[in-house]
This record gives sequence, C-alpha cells and structure tokens, in this order.
Amino acid sequence: MGKGNDISRRTFLKNSALAGGSLLLSGILPIKASEMIEKIDDSDELLKGVCDIHLHAMPDSRERSVDEWHFAHDAWRAGYRAVMFKSNDFSCHDRAYLIRQELPEMEIFGSLCMNRVHGDKVNVFAAEKAVMTSGGLCRCIWMPTLDAAYHYRCEGRKESGIPVLDGKGQVLPEVIRIMEICSEAGIIFATGHCSPEESIVLARKAREVGVERFVVTHANAHFWKMTPEQIRLCVDLGAYIEYCYLPCLWGEGTKMEQYKRQSIEEFTQLIRIAPERSFISTDLGQAVMPHPITGMRHCITHLIEAGLSHNDVDCLVRRNPAYLIGLS
Repeated sequence: MGKGNDISRRTFLKNSALAGGSLLLSGILPIKASEMIEKIDDSDELLKGVCDIHLHAMPDSRERSVDEWHFAHDAWRAGYRAVMFKSNDFSCHDRAYLIRQELPEMEIFGSLCMNRVHGDKVNVFAAEKAVMTSGGLCRCIWMPTLDAAYHYRCEGRKESGIPVLDGKGQVLPEVIRIMEICSEAGIIFATGHCSPEESIVLARKAREVGVERFVVTHANAHFWKMTPEQIRLCVDLGAYIEYCYLPCLWGEGTKMEQYKRQSIEEFTQLIRIAPERSFISTDLGQAVMPHPITGMRHCITHLIEAGLSHNDVDCLVRRNPAYLIGLS
C-alpha cells in the first residue's frame, strides 16, 4: 500500500480502538466480549490458515464495526487464508473482485442472500447473474435470511416472508433451480434463516439434486437451533453444519440482549456431534460486538481449552470452510 493508505489504516485502527474503549466503559459489551478488545497483531499460529466464511462488513444497510477493505487487510496480516463476506441485502462478490486487485495474496469471496431486495420470492435470475459475475467469486447462495418466512413468523410479523416450501411442505421449483445452479457452479447452497424442519427438507432435496456443498446455517443459534438428532440427520443426508460464535457473545448486557447467550459448554457439545462435517464462522461485524478477528482468536482458544483435538479444530476453521469455498 502507498503512504496515504497507511495513514488511513492507522486512523481506522485508532478510531476502532477508541470506539471499543467507549463500549467497554459504557458496559454495552458483556464481560467476556469486553475482554476481547485487543490490538490486531501480525500473524500468529492460532490464526494461520483460518477461513471465516460468514461475517458482515460495510458497506451495508446496517451499522457494522468494520469495512470489507480494511478487514481483508487485517485478516491477511493476522494470517488468515480466506474470508467470505455476507450481506443480508446486497451482493459482495463484486467488491471482493476489486479488493483482490489490491490484495492478490488474500483469498476474498462474496455471497448472495435471497432477501426482499431481490423480490418477494427466491430469485433465480439474481442467482444466475451472481455466479456469472467477473472473477467467479460468489461462492454461496443463501436462502432468505432476515426476510425468510420462518423468521417473520418467529418475530410475529404480519407480512408474509419469503418461503422455500409450498403449502404442502414441498421444496419450491425456484429453490430447486437454485440448488441446480449451485451444484453446476460448485458453490455453497446455504439454508439461511429456515427452520430446522425446513432445513431437513432442503437437505433431502439437495441430496436428490446432487448439491455437493449443502450447508445448514446457524445450527446453534436462537430459533434456528437444531437438536442433536436433527444435526445427525442432516449430516447423514450429506450436509455440512455451520456453528456461529456470535451466540456466545450476545445476550444480557449487550445491545443484542433479545437473544439468549449460549455457553461455551453447549457450543462445544454441539460441535462434537460431527466435527468432520462441520465448520465454525464468527458471524461477527455487528457494531456492538468484538472485531471478527478477535472473536475468531478467542473462539479457537475456547475450543482448545475445551479439549477439542487439533485435528478437529483444523477441520472446523481451516479445512472444511476452505473446501466449501472451493479451495484445495
């Protein structure tokens, strides 16, 4: 980077540190999360080769703690191998292409969510264009998230969210077509904010269609949380299971207090069900939560302290997410 960019980056980090200090002093962050406000150092062995394939950054329609450009550089310095950005409303694979021009050493990808900005139903045309975008960097199509029919029902909203199943519980034709698009492109088809029961139906159909990279998202979180039996069933159907670290941070004492915080013990118990078919993402980037790199570092530390083997941790934060986004 040039001198001007260095100055910009120092200013960014300084402002981030000041913001983190303010959050800590105001008591917005929980004790565990407040301990995570720390300097982003150069590469360490704990983070070497990490792939975080679900995090949020600016530009976005919601306030975020980091922007994509600075995060990519911070992740590279920290030793990450790859990141995949997620926006609930906008594409980010196009910006990944631009960031790579300035940072070719880093594997940066984007994804697309089937939310209301693309229409009132799952949009096949949007998915087709996403996989055709320059660079081929859209590595995941998420089913509806914040606009999912199940999400709306859980929040008691009067509007009808975007469905993935018809009135008889069958997978909608447009959803099947997107499964085919993901299979043909060799990218992830992810369940988004579907219910556990919907995710099982989707997993069965994905196996029938031949989707190689089918992901059940948020398997440990809030009203998407699966039972151990549901997780095992999805694994038997060929799914990969995503566990997000964010639920271990939100809850009472934060600005995300509407969610119940998950204990590290429960988090690791779920992971132990099938670590060989699982991966961990931070799902961080919220303005009132720790920096995603800090969150990942502490997540890995907790896993090791809980007794997970180095091989399992390697699967969870390196090998499996790398495979899912198409890296050897």
